[in-house]
Amino acid sequence: MQSSNARPRGGGGDAESSVEKHDGHDLARAEASTGVRYDDPWYDALASGWGETGGDATPVPPVATARAEREDRAAAAADVYLEVQRSAAFQEVRSRYRRFVVPAGIGFFLWYVAYVVTATSAPGLMARPVAGAVNVAMVAGLGQFLTTFLLTWAYARHARLRRDRAALELRWDTQELTRSARGGASS
Repeated sequence: MQSSNARPRGGGGDAESSVEKHDGHDLARAEASTGVRYDDPWYDALASGWGETGGDATPVPPVATARAEREDRAAAAADVYLEVQRSAAFQEVRSRYRRFVVPAGIGFFLWYVAYVVTATSAPGLMARPVAGAVNVAMVAGLGQFLTTFLLTWAYARHARLRRDRAALELRWDTQELTRSARGGASS
């Protein structure tokens, strides 16, 4: 049998062709014993056990030690996050967040609902002129945009002054604890 470049395949007269030898392994012998075998340097040992067979056609057992070690490190990292979540510093950051967001969200929602209800139930009030062609509805509608921007500014300011530093310290502590739980390797 010949390849597409008209050279003999397999055991031609070459002393050592790249088809026959790969990294010092005799591929022809490996192919004869198991059908098709690839000596791939990028083969992931953690994925073994997914239908591969050994040289005698028996399934290759999965590499349990590497998988178990990885799962143990992941469980240790998960425990770090649970520990941080239970910490007083995390609870303080969450309570500061809630103390701002809940009242601000309720206030903004009530202001929006009041605008919509007033516009639908009291069209005469909303049509009342304020200055020239500008009426109450236009002022209230523009007020919705203004309060959206003010609320965004207030939220960013509150976060910067009351939560960001504590949250950053928590993040660094969590990363250090996770790194040490995973055996010093960061991922």
